[in-house]
Amino acid sequence: MLSLKDIKKDYVVGDSTVSALKGVSIDFRENEFVSILGTSGCGKTTLLNIIGGLDRYTSGDLNINGKSTKDFKDCDWDSYRNHSIGFVFQSYNLIPHQTVLSNVELALTLSGVSKSERRERAVKALEQVGLGDQLHKKPNQMSGGQMQRVAIARALVNEPDILLADEPTGALDTETSVQIMELLKSISKDKLIIMVTHNPELAMKYSSRIIKLLDGKVIDDSDPLDKNVVEPIKKPEKEPTKADKKAAKKERKKLKTSMNFLTALSLSRNNLMTKKARTLLTSFAGSIGIIGIALILSISNGVQLYIDQVQSDTLSSYPLQITKTTASIGEIMNTMAKNHEDSANHDKDKVYSQNAMGEMINTLMEETKVNNLEKFKKYLDDNSDLKDLTSDVQYTYATTLNVFTESDSGVMQVNPSTLLEDMGYMSSTQMEAMSMSGSMGGMMGMGTDVWSEMIDNEELIDKQYDVIAGRLPEKYNEVVLVVDKNNEINDYVLYSLGLLDPSSLNGIVRRAMAGEDISVDSKQHVYTYDELLDLKFKVVPTPDFYKKKDGVWEDMTGDESYMKKAVANGTEISVVGILRPDEDASSASISGAIGYRHDLMTYLIDEVDNSEIVKEQIANPDIDVFTGLKFKTDENAADTDSSSETVSDSTADTESKADKTADSSDTDKKAGLVAGDSSMEIPEGMTEEQYKALMEQSGASDTGELADMGMNAMGSMDMSAIQGGDMSSLTETQKKYIASLSDEQLELMKQMLKEQSDTNADQLANSGKYSTSNYDNNMKTLGYSVVEDPDSINIYPVDFASKEKIIDIIDDYNDSVGEEDKIEYTDYVGLMMSSITSIINAIGYVLIAFVAISLVVSSIMIGIITYISVLERTKEIGILRSIGASKRDISRVFNAETVIVGFVAGALGIIISYLLTIPINMIIAHLTDVPIRASIPVSAAVILIAISVCLTLIAGLFPSRVAAKKDPVIALRTE
Repeated sequence: MLSLKDIKKDYVVGDSTVSALKGVSIDFRENEFVSILGTSGCGKTTLLNIIGGLDRYTSGDLNINGKSTKDFKDCDWDSYRNHSIGFVFQSYNLIPHQTVLSNVELALTLSGVSKSERRERAVKALEQVGLGDQLHKKPNQMSGGQMQRVAIARALVNEPDILLADEPTGALDTETSVQIMELLKSISKDKLIIMVTHNPELAMKYSSRIIKLLDGKVIDDSDPLDKNVVEPIKKPEKEPTKADKKAAKKERKKLKTSMNFLTALSLSRNNLMTKKARTLLTSFAGSIGIIGIALILSISNGVQLYIDQVQSDTLSSYPLQITKTTASIGEIMNTMAKNHEDSANHDKDKVYSQNAMGEMINTLMEETKVNNLEKFKKYLDDNSDLKDLTSDVQYTYATTLNVFTESDSGVMQVNPSTLLEDMGYMSSTQMEAMSMSGSMGGMMGMGTDVWSEMIDNEELIDKQYDVIAGRLPEKYNEVVLVVDKNNEINDYVLYSLGLLDPSSLNGIVRRAMAGEDISVDSKQHVYTYDELLDLKFKVVPTPDFYKKKDGVWEDMTGDESYMKKAVANGTEISVVGILRPDEDASSASISGAIGYRHDLMTYLIDEVDNSEIVKEQIANPDIDVFTGLKFKTDENAADTDSSSETVSDSTADTESKADKTADSSDTDKKAGLVAGDSSMEIPEGMTEEQYKALMEQSGASDTGELADMGMNAMGSMDMSAIQGGDMSSLTETQKKYIASLSDEQLELMKQMLKEQSDTNADQLANSGKYSTSNYDNNMKTLGYSVVEDPDSINIYPVDFASKEKIIDIIDDYNDSVGEEDKIEYTDYVGLMMSSITSIINAIGYVLIAFVAISLVVSSIMIGIITYISVLERTKEIGILRSIGASKRDISRVFNAETVIVGFVAGALGIIISYLLTIPINMIIAHLTDVPIRASIPVSAAVILIAISVCLTLIAGLFPSRVAAKKDPVIALRTE
């Protein structure tokens, strides 16, 4: 079974060599109780360690079941110790932080035994040594005899072939020693027991064989195996076949020991629990770096979430806009800058003019183009990636949304709003320009209209607004009213919607400029939610403004009774909800006070397209349905030009006549265009005496009253009288007004009349022959649109990164089409905020880099602590090696310890960081109104814990390697 052949063991101590064993040869039976006696230093323990595989012989051979161990590797010796050897030590060598049951189970865990079987066998072994009721005690809670019994149970639990006992009774009293020896004697009936002892009496009493050593040699063997036995003739060994080698390899692999990582974690956890304070302090020190990084990430995440919200809100107000007629502002600016640089090629000895206006106009004409939105819309509709990149893609049309309210006094137009024009604030042309700017995503303000189309993204609207009453619209004829964050509505909106009387503002700007005392209702009005939810409006398609008379369509907007009927027959629109911007929303997607759904516009387009007047115009594209005349074409352009020349000659004659009669009277010379300039105390060209005389003549008390007279006079004045010199058709009031004008004003009047005459020349030439309009203008006037061909496209990106991807999509489209179909777009936001995210990320990375230094330092400290733990657990390392643990298993134990410390440090850092975000958010809220909420993303928390574990694991690699390389024999001697 076990045979030692000329075993020698030498130790190198400094420059000298010490021989512990000098050619020991012993053969052992399968079951016997062998005691090895000898003085201290004779080599007893060395022989026992070599037999147990803890130490290596210098020369000779150790045969196990007839197999030589000369070629054994570390893993073979580990397997041998685990499956064939059981150690019983003088000092018990139990792991103090493990329970009795866990100490016994430990050898089985290395053998790969299942948990249930492991427990069953461990309990059985403890019951065998009389400790079945002491399973959960710790070693320090037991007597010496009990601890030695636990050691014997541990040695027996794996059912080894050989039990090695090194002074098993050396630390016990006589009574306990007898009990242990009796136990060993009973075990020797089935196993080989080799005991090293200094007590010859115990050896003589309990051993079946006594071997004596002296100075590393066997000097006596009471019962050698070969006594009176003839050695059998050995058969020559056969060369092993491939199958034999494969079977042997498979058997070695089966017997290979390996500690489960969970077992390593359990060992390390129990060890750390015995040093709770140190473990907690070590973990806290390791968590400082994690806390710093987590807090930076939490603030950075809060800022990033705020930026994302700002991006989403901003881009919902400032989309990528593509209109039918557009110009690239960037290209215009670049071209103008380049032209300016190219033109600056003169000396600087004089001052030179710069042709900025001309360059601007020329560049504008060159860069302005017409986009084919019908084709581009189809491309967008077919693009599957666009949905994830946008909050909405909004198509707008030229169809006018005509909204009215009904009251006892009549109907009032709500949209398009004419309030500013009625006030005298601006002309209808300026009003139209303002309305156009208001439709451009809010870039230039709200515009003049209070009705705007809602973005078709209910999730985004829910983020930006709170529904304070009612609900969001669900049908085309439902709208919402939007109040501000203080639950207030601008009085402009109230006047525009008819909630306040707009007639009280008529002409108020002109009267104010004339110096009149005016009063505006400044009272704060209060409305209940129910009152506002009861608001009703009527939408009237533009074609309904026209009525067919004598074969042509006549504009009936001036007919009050007709308009009442048209409005009454319009589509009723109900306010179903009241929205208020969310406090944390940085921008809002609804630019007006009334938000309507996109399907209201599609409904209106269908109504317009199906109207009788539109159908008639489409059926007769050459005839103007408003006049019954043909549209002017290239074929009849020559006739029109000749007619224009005739009219021009007639105009020239009129001017000549006017010049001849211009000096007929002083009053006639004082006609002019400006109807009383109230900013002038004395009209230009008049002395103070002349001014007083004029006041007396006109009956006016001041210049402002005279200005009102002028406005009234101009309203019905025959302007041809000014050109022709015939003043007989003028009223007395008009003559008084003309008398108040200067010569310069008179000349200005005549000049503007001439310009007006030239402008109307074409109309005069075509009078009775051709329409002055064209087909496209008529269809635009009627509000005709095609759903497939929008007037503009507003693309609302989710964020700036998505915006860049959308631009790439547009570029891909431009690359795939011809020059005439390429799209020009307007990016209102541009790079306004795109660099902010990069700056914040850069700052965050720099701060993290600084804090990471502390994380590295703390990891190094954990490595040092782990090394100290290796020194403290050196004896445990020897115990584990004695029961078959490999070097890798030892490394795994200490790696598991660093993993636990790293995990605790990371988790502690995250928990502390989460708690610190509470006062941080309170401080941020106190110092600023910006809704930044510091928060640690779950993914970041998991990653930080993983980083902590990885860093501590790396820091613990060196100590774990040191632990694995420790000599188990020396480790077992460590106290």
